[in-house]
Amino acid sequence: MPVTDLSIKELSHQLNTGMVTSQQVIKEYLNHIRSVDGEVHSFLYVDEAGAMEKAKQADDARAAGKKSPSPLFGIPLAVKDIITVEGMPCTCGSKILEGYIPPYSATVVNRLEAAGMIVIGKTNTDEFAMGSTTENSAYGLTRNPWNLGHVPGGSSGGSAAAVSARMAPVALGTDTGGSVRQPAGFCGISGIKPTYGRVSRYGLVAYGSSLDVCGIFGASVEDIAPVYSAIAGHDNMDATTSITVPSTVLANKAKNLKGKRIGVPKEYFIGGLQAEVEREIRAALATLRGLGAELVDISLPHTEYAVPVYYIIAPAEASANLARFDGIRFGPQLQGKSMWDVFLRTRGEKFGDEVTRRIMLGTYALSSGYYDAYYGQAQKVRQRIRADFVKAFTQVDALVGPVAPTTALKIGAHSGDPLAMYLEDIYTVTANLAGIPGITIPVGFDDQGLPVGMQLLGNFFAEDDLFTIASVFQEHTHWHRQRPALAKA
Repeated sequence: MPVTDLSIKELSHQLNTGMVTSQQVIKEYLNHIRSVDGEVHSFLYVDEAGAMEKAKQADDARAAGKKSPSPLFGIPLAVKDIITVEGMPCTCGSKILEGYIPPYSATVVNRLEAAGMIVIGKTNTDEFAMGSTTENSAYGLTRNPWNLGHVPGGSSGGSAAAVSARMAPVALGTDTGGSVRQPAGFCGISGIKPTYGRVSRYGLVAYGSSLDVCGIFGASVEDIAPVYSAIAGHDNMDATTSITVPSTVLANKAKNLKGKRIGVPKEYFIGGLQAEVEREIRAALATLRGLGAELVDISLPHTEYAVPVYYIIAPAEASANLARFDGIRFGPQLQGKSMWDVFLRTRGEKFGDEVTRRIMLGTYALSSGYYDAYYGQAQKVRQRIRADFVKAFTQVDALVGPVAPTTALKIGAHSGDPLAMYLEDIYTVTANLAGIPGITIPVGFDDQGLPVGMQLLGNFFAEDDLFTIASVFQEHTHWHRQRPALAKA
């Protein structure tokens, strides 16, 4: 079996027993990237020399008899190009940061490198994480490994496609309104968005500061678990991180789901849901019931307001966060007669259409005379959306439903209709507005052979419940073991 087909547990075993070296592992992944990524375009930057040097250091440490610090020691990692890695480009998929090399790494990267992981490169993203398809990158779109004519989802589509095509065993992404969970569903892999405050945002280039969360992609939740355990926890560099100690995940794997109550929100099975998606989700619900879970009908009555609330709050926060990109400190600078000319020229020519649109929407929502009518009202409704979840979790351990209304869209399907694209986020933005965790796992395929993803949502800081439910499901199903043809290239 090729190295790129192994799980993290299998890879770790082979490394620790000397069956393979870290250099062999990294070399095989780099060769696979060269073979496949010309068609997919997952990576914006691959650090071949640096990765091989770190692999040699890992092998030398093993040869010297040093004990591996974690099951992640010597294993490759891909990082979304909106998370800083010292010495590697960080463009955020935008021309306004072209050539920028950050002088520091994000906390999540530091923690994973401390555990022995080796960053092999930076993955493509919608510009500043604003998009649901990875078509908005200034450096070209990413394609879905299952069908190159379809999108991988977004904004973390580069990371999702890289894991799906087995160009990396795991990858970091970010989730502001579904940008880990939705591409995981589109690409037939697993992806987690932790609770807001569970994982540090230090070194994550901000889009919506009250919504952004660093997340993880893997072929299975078993692959994601050790990465989550390494990055979760308080960080003095991020005041929004919780001081509560993260619970251990998958330490004692459950054999069934007896005693678990899983809510099925009625608002998640309404008009607009693709028939094949509903078919596969319903089949997965039957599997959960067969594994011992009790399914409970639940209502989240304010779900219908989620998209308009999100698309007021997120752009408003983005308009403030992106004000720093003006050609003075970061990236290229277009010359002008005055400071304001420099600002206008640089921002006007270097920001893409979607980023410009959201900055304008956010600035308008925050402007004098409109703040209370838009942003203020949106924050009030946000609290009602959160209250829906608080009430639901007094009755159930988790919620389940689709991750998106459809399977992966054709490239260009919504290119002329941003509103239609925004409506694709109906099932994912609520978790960010409320701050709760969510996991996506693959549960089947549509009639075209495109993956269908199912989303599990948990109570605040209850990631252990989500890992348990998802891992038991994957122990008894085979969807997470399916590979696109490109993965075998």
